[in-house]
Amino acid sequence: MSDIQAIASAIDGYFNLMYDVDDSRFRDVFSDACIVHGIRDGKHTVRSAAEFRDFIRSRPSPASMKSPREEAIISIDQTASDLAIAKVRVRAGQTGFIDHLVFHRIDGRWLITTKAFHVAQVFPAGS
Repeated sequence: MSDIQAIASAIDGYFNLMYDVDDSRFRDVFSDACIVHGIRDGKHTVRSAAEFRDFIRSRPSPASMKSPREEAIISIDQTASDLAIAKVRVRAGQTGFIDHLVFHRIDGRWLITTKAFHVAQVFPAGS
C-alpha cells in the first residue's frame, strides 16, 4: 500500500469514527497529543484530544440518529515521509464541516495530530 493509500485509509477511519462514534477506535484515529480547534458560534474553540473525545461521546452518534452519511476527501498532500495534510468534508448529524487534518506517521500509523474545522452548513432538522 502506498503512503497516499494508507493516509486515505486513515481518513476513512476518521469518517467512520465521526459517524459511529465507536470510542474504542478513537486512539486508532487521533494522537493522544492532538489539538482540535475551529470557530463555532463566532467563538474560537480549542480542545485537547481527551476533551474532544469526551465531547463526541457525550452526544448521540449520527449513526444512532440515522443521519445521512456524507463525506468526501477533497485533497491529500503528503509533504514529508511522516507528515500529511488532508482537507475533507464530513457531515455529523445536522452539521456539515470542512476539516483540515494534519497527520503524522507515528510508530508506523498515520494519526491525526491537529484538526482544524469550519462549520460549512447547518442542515434543517429532519434532513
